[in-house]
Amino acid sequence: MSEAAPLRLGVNIDHVATIRNARGGEHPDPVKAALMAVAAGADGITAHLREDRRHIRDEDLVRLKAQLSRPLNLEMAATREMVGIALKTHPHAACIVPERRQELTTEGGLDAARHHNVLAPVVAELKAASIRVSLFITCDPRQIEAAASLGAPVIEIHTGAWCEAVADRRPAIASVEFQRIKDGAARARSLGLEVHAGHGLDYRTAETISGLAEIVELNIGHFLVGEALFGGLTETVKTMRAAMDRGRARLAVPS
Repeated sequence: MSEAAPLRLGVNIDHVATIRNARGGEHPDPVKAALMAVAAGADGITAHLREDRRHIRDEDLVRLKAQLSRPLNLEMAATREMVGIALKTHPHAACIVPERRQELTTEGGLDAARHHNVLAPVVAELKAASIRVSLFITCDPRQIEAAASLGAPVIEIHTGAWCEAVADRRPAIASVEFQRIKDGAARARSLGLEVHAGHGLDYRTAETISGLAEIVELNIGHFLVGEALFGGLTETVKTMRAAMDRGRARLAVPS
């Protein structure tokens, strides 16, 4: 069996900033958390600059870009303001996500098919600046094909429905949702897309999804920040990295 592609871990630091902003001031510092995550084994850092700046701030991006030794992935809405910030900051990657002011977190995938004409110039402009573009979508074949037609080189699969079914102990639904992820990842790879995944992943689900050879990057945030309250961020990132490595290692075992 051929060796599987390496699996990267992107750590999302948004909710370190959420805690900071709850009281104001500068503590805890999301940039410090990013540097700790990298030292513990993260392959990259993800930060979502929202329209209302509810967690990550503009100055956080500037500091992250200046201090990180690993790639910075900017999650952003497809607005002129965010495109301008991305072009100025020049992160390694930009993941375009849907954004609604009232939501607590990104609750669903981007409708790339419906908003094709809005997304096309954004994708083209970011690519022209040598920023790797990804689209955060569900495993709907229509959305995957729209992402490919837009010329985005990467998709990030929204894993929320599957993770929720696992957490709620609904195995039948979880099985259906995981099959959708599996089929979607295979379809995306057949179209030449690089496949990432994220939303709601914990140690158990990250280990499971790491067994899909088509997926080359997981982006995980809320769970890691929450677990860090009990075991520290360094150990939490190391434990997640180990779970992913266990899942990936199964690909090398002949069936």
